[in-house]
Amino acid sequence: MTKRDFSHLQHFPGTHGNQFDVILRFMDQVEALPGLVFALILFALALLPTFGQWPLSLGLWAFLLGDWALLAGLPRARKSFGPAKPPVLMLAVLRLPFALLPWPWALAAQAAGTLLVLYSFWVEPHRLTITRQALRSAKLAPGGTPLRLLHLGDLHIERVTQRERDLLEHVRALAPDVIVFTGDFLNLSNIHDPAAWADCRAVLRELAAPLGVFAVTGSPAVDQDAVVPQLLEGLPIRWLRDETVTLAHAGRHFDLVGLTCTHKPFVDRPRLDAALNGARANPSILLYHSPDLAPEAAEAGVDLQLSGHTHGGQVRLPGYGALYAGSLYGKRFECGRYAVDGLTLYVTRGIGMEGKGAPRVRFLCPPEIILWEIGA
Repeated sequence: MTKRDFSHLQHFPGTHGNQFDVILRFMDQVEALPGLVFALILFALALLPTFGQWPLSLGLWAFLLGDWALLAGLPRARKSFGPAKPPVLMLAVLRLPFALLPWPWALAAQAAGTLLVLYSFWVEPHRLTITRQALRSAKLAPGGTPLRLLHLGDLHIERVTQRERDLLEHVRALAPDVIVFTGDFLNLSNIHDPAAWADCRAVLRELAAPLGVFAVTGSPAVDQDAVVPQLLEGLPIRWLRDETVTLAHAGRHFDLVGLTCTHKPFVDRPRLDAALNGARANPSILLYHSPDLAPEAAEAGVDLQLSGHTHGGQVRLPGYGALYAGSLYGKRFECGRYAVDGLTLYVTRGIGMEGKGAPRVRFLCPPEIILWEIGA
């Protein structure tokens, strides 16, 4: 794969000032609208495809208000805790073209839309799945017991919900040899929220494995320098900051490399080289929040890179994949397993969701944890 030069860019994924950050700031303004004003905006939108047909206008408005009620109910049900108005506005825009269909089909389309809202906001974000992967390394002598490594990414804790409780149950049942976390502890809406800190620490405190629990920080806008040290203080988690730890398992050795992510490959590559400290005979596993360092990691001789950040796009369409992936390489590294020259890259769909006005939604992109077996 050809490595690209991004040093000319001014804004990067996961940092303040990028396009996604600008959109989130606009969504904050939408959420600040008074309820009556927002309801009137929805009614005005309902009039666009149905003007002069009052029964149809009122019917479409009822579906838009129904979306609002469904999303406003998520915090009360302790499913998710984001603002309702910004995603409702997006859903309203998506519903408008289907209101142009002939009457019976228009009604069916709007009803199907409500079912999709129910599934995508209420069900799939909490359907935590287990993905199993295997890596065979020529650096290991034949035979022996594979290393069982559990990869977690993008917790984005708002509050402890059933998803986090299911996560801890899965971790206990899988009983991995080592647990790694590739960044984004808190939801973007809750970075300075003491209750979210307490819930996040409660989840992290329950993670345990014989060879330890290791973590790197995620996006600078999420895992802030003033927050992470307090968040991890006193917890049985080793925070890797541009360093390598060698794990011994069943008579074999594995190099675990933890690198702080700036989302700037041209900045992070020299730090990767320093952390690797030259050629190594052991299989090397890089923990780095974004997939965008994969070409550089391949050049450096890393065997396996574990990343996240993209959330798999959260909304995926059959045959197309993610509508949006927060990567410098666009859709090249959406989610899943990739071969990048001699490197194996895995990009997790993550566990939680972004925050602020970003919809707490998943469609064809359920949250996941990944159990790796790394052997000869």
